Amino acid sequence: MVFNTGSTLLDAIVLAVVSRTENGTYGYSITQDVRSVLDISESTLYPVLRRLQKDACLEVYDEQHGGRNRRYYKLTEKGKTVLEEYREEWINYSTKITQMFEGGVKNDKTGVY
Repeated sequence: MVFNTGSTLLDAIVLAVVSRTENGTYGYSITQDVRSVLDISESTLYPVLRRLQKDACLEVYDEQHGGRNRRYYKLTEKGKTVLEEYREEWINYSTKITQMFEGGVKNDKTGVY
């Protein structure tokens, strides 16, 4: 990807991926979903998961799967609120950027595009 993906955008993407399942999802699955849209390594995503857990946006639990423990991540109420804030910000931001690419944004002060 040509554009830099900052930590806030990664947080938003990970929260969006985790929000798609009511009971949570495990790290490898999250990584694969994120990597389907961004060229990013697993070693980049696990610190994001830990940070979101530390910030109380994700809760973590382990479950047996195939004789091994699998760590699951689930959105907390705070995580749902933060994700909604990110969604609103993204809509505003992406709309303005798209307008710039498609001819400009009208300046409210000057009335010029």
